[in-house]
Amino acid sequence: MNVGLYFDLRNPPGWRQDWSRLYGFTLEMCQEAERLGAHSIWVTEHHMFEDGYLTQPLTYLAAVAARTKRIRLGTAILLAPLRSAVQISEEAAVVDILSSGRLELGLGAGYRKPEFDLFGADLGKRYTTTDNRARELRQLWADEKHMPPPVQSRLPIWMGYQGPKGARRAGLLGEGLLSANAQLLEPYRQGLIDGGHDPQSARMAGGITGWITDDPERDWPEVSKHFSYQMDSYRRYMFEGTDQPTPRPIDPAKFRDRDTGGVLGSFLHATPEVAAQKIRQYTAGAPIETVIFWASLAGMPEKMVAEQLQTICNKLRPLLA
Repeated sequence: MNVGLYFDLRNPPGWRQDWSRLYGFTLEMCQEAERLGAHSIWVTEHHMFEDGYLTQPLTYLAAVAARTKRIRLGTAILLAPLRSAVQISEEAAVVDILSSGRLELGLGAGYRKPEFDLFGADLGKRYTTTDNRARELRQLWADEKHMPPPVQSRLPIWMGYQGPKGARRAGLLGEGLLSANAQLLEPYRQGLIDGGHDPQSARMAGGITGWITDDPERDWPEVSKHFSYQMDSYRRYMFEGTDQPTPRPIDPAKFRDRDTGGVLGSFLHATPEVAAQKIRQYTAGAPIETVIFWASLAGMPEKMVAEQLQTICNKLRPLLA
């Protein structure tokens, strides 16, 4: 099982720093992750967050590609309904060329009404549109009129779908499922079969929300502050632009006490040894290629981010290999 690292380049008002410093430091951490043997770097996307959540993941990955040589580069996820298939295909091809064939393209449907309004996209058709984007990308990359092509003959596409229905959709498309939840394997496999694809081609990868440390109790006061901000912002923006009330702030301890599961349903705050055991239980029996961990929670001090990379790569990664 490979280990990847997430970056979202958040810069919260309460911990605001120079934007160029944040982007530059994160590039340094991507280089460090490669040096430490991580399998992949993953960036994600949102728009109009108060903390400047990364808005253009492929643009940032082009910079990472220029600074690295071996590490895989992924989007987890790119909001597919907000862009045309041609734009995605061309930007992805450029990153794949710059990286000599290291791009992993994760696509997601999104959920925020203001983002769809910003791009003039249809929120009600987001899943159908995302499915179509994956199909259109395959067609565009196979058409010799669209140059230059990606380096990879079949550039990996991952569908960032959650739940049994989403897993089945990814299977019908014959693409990878961007989830590390072993319980989704069966609907995913059935989708592959129903879509006329080889069920043995099933590929899964996904995120584990948490913070890995040699001393969880020592780090919890600081970690919980940044985790709470990150979760509260997700929940607040989820309902922005709707008639739903803003959710109450979370109790981070309740998330910590839950079993590992779901993208935002729990928080794995544990030593490398305990984390490895729980991750093996969560992923057991599924073709999980890569598990992805947050290298930084919103506004984390640089020292803690650098230490997190060391802990994940030097201590957790060997236990999952």
